[in-house]
Amino acid sequence: MSPATPLLLRNGRIIDPANAVDASADLLIRDGLIDRIAAGIEPPSGARVIDVAGKLVVPGLIDMHVHLRDPGFPEKETVETGCRAAASGGFTAVACLPNTDPPIDSPQTVEYILDKARHADARVYPIACATKGMNGEQLTNIDALLNAGAVGFSDDGLPIESGTVMRDLMRLSERHGFPVCPHSEVFALTRGGHMHEGAVSRELGIKGMPAEGEAAMVERDIDLMRSVGGRLHILHISVKRAVELVRRAKAEDLDVTCEATPHHVALTDEDVPVYGTQGKMSPPLRSADDRDALLEGLADGTIDVLATDHAPHTVSEKLQRFPEAPNGILGLETAVGTFFTHLVEPGILCASDVIRMLSAAPARILGIDGGTLSAGAPGDVSVIDPSLSWTVDARAFRSRSRNTPFHGHTLTGRAVLTILGGRVTHDAGDKGDSAACAA
Repeated sequence: MSPATPLLLRNGRIIDPANAVDASADLLIRDGLIDRIAAGIEPPSGARVIDVAGKLVVPGLIDMHVHLRDPGFPEKETVETGCRAAASGGFTAVACLPNTDPPIDSPQTVEYILDKARHADARVYPIACATKGMNGEQLTNIDALLNAGAVGFSDDGLPIESGTVMRDLMRLSERHGFPVCPHSEVFALTRGGHMHEGAVSRELGIKGMPAEGEAAMVERDIDLMRSVGGRLHILHISVKRAVELVRRAKAEDLDVTCEATPHHVALTDEDVPVYGTQGKMSPPLRSADDRDALLEGLADGTIDVLATDHAPHTVSEKLQRFPEAPNGILGLETAVGTFFTHLVEPGILCASDVIRMLSAAPARILGIDGGTLSAGAPGDVSVIDPSLSWTVDARAFRSRSRNTPFHGHTLTGRAVLTILGGRVTHDAGDKGDSAACAA
């Protein structure tokens, strides 16, 4: 369907947290933009009309933490396949992290990604390297990368260990307003570890990564904020003390935000013996106490965003022994189901909270368009069936990779229609859509 074709979604439950809207109504998209929300909208001439009764009509979801592996690793993922996976999961925008080859440390690489995303099934916002080559020693040309289109800075899975470098980066963040998105880890405490340090790691005989390895770096970075300002967004927060540190920082009105992932919400280190390398990631699956702290942080607003840390790897890589296998699992195509199953169904969050944390909140932190159904906004919309029960089948993923511990899980809630700028990019009702076959 062309973006020029008007599209009328009828009888849905419109949830637009950015505008405090939660009501039954119709939504009209015209010329690729949100036209209006109202009851009983008459369809314009030539419009496609879809009855979405019983479903949620929400701003196109935004995942602010994905790995597209492009450039450099097309066997794992590309901009094109990653955006297809995003659309299948209800996402209309993703922010991609910079551990590519070459890394996103030059304007040319930012421009390469944006060019490849021009006709993809999701909008792509590059988060560029904080330091050249992600070596933690010398800051990249921040101004040039911002001008090229970068929306934030991170050294991805490598912490910025130098306090001096991090202080300089936070000063620039204070001046320009961009978010600094660190991987929080003290290598001196975690080096050589492959999973969470605890009873399970000891039982398995696998060297562990202590929770303090994350918390200590979060504490350092928050201390730096107190002296130089800036905007700090903590990626994939996973341990109790780190959540408590963020909670206290927010009480001081520091500009710190953080995100939680589907796997840290749904799983713990006790699941590692079940899933093996499919349950290996960094930060690792943590203890039940840590997971409970995340749930509390989500419920009380300490944690701002839900993000997937979508990290594709080949089958052969994940078939290696646990110590040799790479960290990371997929997330784009299972996120909605995981969050609705593990957060909405048990009453930890309501549907509107989840939608806000997947739309308005990441849009605000990244400073990008989207995350709203305001009239005149881009026609980026997700339609979610909150009661749809489905079984995850990794073989039907649109991602190029298959590495997920959720294969075979029965989840409740799924994106059934995704619209990007008025163009349908995913329709579970279209029998030609391979993603629909797994439902």
